[in-house]
Amino acid sequence: MRALVVIDVQCGMFADPAMPPHDGEAVVGRIAGLIGRARAAGVEVIFVQHDGGEGDVLARGSAGFEIRPELAPRAGEAVVVKRFCSAFQETELGTLLAARGIGQITVCGMQTEYCVDTTCRSAFERGLVVTLVSDGHTTMDGVMPAAGIIAHHNATLGGGFVALRRADEVVFGGG
Repeated sequence: MRALVVIDVQCGMFADPAMPPHDGEAVVGRIAGLIGRARAAGVEVIFVQHDGGEGDVLARGSAGFEIRPELAPRAGEAVVVKRFCSAFQETELGTLLAARGIGQITVCGMQTEYCVDTTCRSAFERGLVVTLVSDGHTTMDGVMPAAGIIAHHNATLGGGFVALRRADEVVFGGG
């Protein structure tokens, strides 16, 4: 079985106009397409939200904590709240995947060098087959321009941890 895991595409990630996510709106559009195709194929969609704690733009209960409205989970879809970069650390994600017989995940979302990278590596360590949507994750400028961070992580993760696929190459089967 397979699932689409959408990491931290929350309103607060787009809140600072001085630090916008690289190609952010286009990435959100590609993720929306992935979600639609996964749902149509009967593939589970799992959303991950980061709780940055009190005072953080991603604090639980704040407007920034909310998942982007165009990607909103439907009733019955799993939402995993995390406090660390890994969507597995101190969350129910691993148990949820195991209980549902999911051994393959397709990953997209934010932020490339933190939660996307760490979750992909953690999934690999747990024996999951991981596909990273190479144009379906993003970040902001940091130690280098965001485009370089994304390219670096695609190359590094694609070197043995994940299979890389562009959003338009991801095909969801019935399970």
